Amino acid sequence: MRDRILDAVEKLLVKGGVDAVRLDAAAAEAGVSKGGLLHHFPSKLALVQGVVRRLVDRFEAVLPGPDAPPGAFTRAWLDASIPLLAPAEEGAPPSAVPVALLAAAGGPEVLDVLRERYLHWQERLDADGLPPGVSSLVRMAVDGWWTARLLGLAPPQGVDHHRLRALVDDLIAPQHPDGA
Repeated sequence: MRDRILDAVEKLLVKGGVDAVRLDAAAAEAGVSKGGLLHHFPSKLALVQGVVRRLVDRFEAVLPGPDAPPGAFTRAWLDASIPLLAPAEEGAPPSAVPVALLAAAGGPEVLDVLRERYLHWQERLDADGLPPGVSSLVRMAVDGWWTARLLGLAPPQGVDHHRLRALVDDLIAPQHPDGA
């Protein structure tokens, strides 16, 4: 039942943002009683935290383990965040619930869920075997990119999307000692 409730809350978030999440609306969308919802999530805060945790877990599930080759974690960060295809192109993946914006809109208690994971992820990025600062630069570029896309702040489109994606890709490419 928890997953059904969280699925319903995600639908409400996509439709209307954090303000659309009300206990009665979430229960109705999930097809459960309000009491059943409250058994699993005693407040709106708990609902939004639950969605953020689940979205973060999904993101983390596509990231490689600590025994991955150099650059693999950074590459997975890029691939999981910025699709190869520009959003308007045929076959581009649909937009997901914007976990960072959801966390920020949910208040400090929700944002803390994301902050904790980001600290862990940054440690992984720092230890990813790339030259110092490269993984952090990629993370900052990726985070800024998807934020611009979500907020409609002149995100790269079409050929610009592909060029920018290639530039970020090149940062992660294996470095050869002979410069080739």
